[in-house]
Amino acid sequence: MILFSLLRKGVVCTALASLFFGSAWAHHGWNWAEQAQMRLTGTVKVVQMAPPHPRLEVETPDGIWRVELANPSQTLRAGFVETSAKPGDSVIAIGNRAKNRAEMRMKAVQITVEGKTYDLYPERIEKAR
Repeated sequence: MILFSLLRKGVVCTALASLFFGSAWAHHGWNWAEQAQMRLTGTVKVVQMAPPHPRLEVETPDGIWRVELANPSQTLRAGFVETSAKPGDSVIAIGNRAKNRAEMRMKAVQITVEGKTYDLYPERIEKAR
């Protein structure tokens, strides 16, 4: 009976872990984003440094875009900290937009805030930019 109870709990824990890590894996990958990179120019509305990814909300003529940065430690290694951008700052983001065009969302590989550039994913920056 105890063995059955432990087994059942193990199955539930395994299922929950696979749901959590499965969605985390999907979120952290690049398969949701287009292959080609784009350039987005706008004004910072919100800076959020909370996991799983720091992000900027950027106002453009098309609306508000969610610009996801690298994971927190990689974003910090790029030199970008919470005070690197503030609402009202001009920003240029280079990155990959969501395949779902209804989402105004991109994964940035490089951002420039008020003239200072941060290479979040240097190996992914297209040379033509």
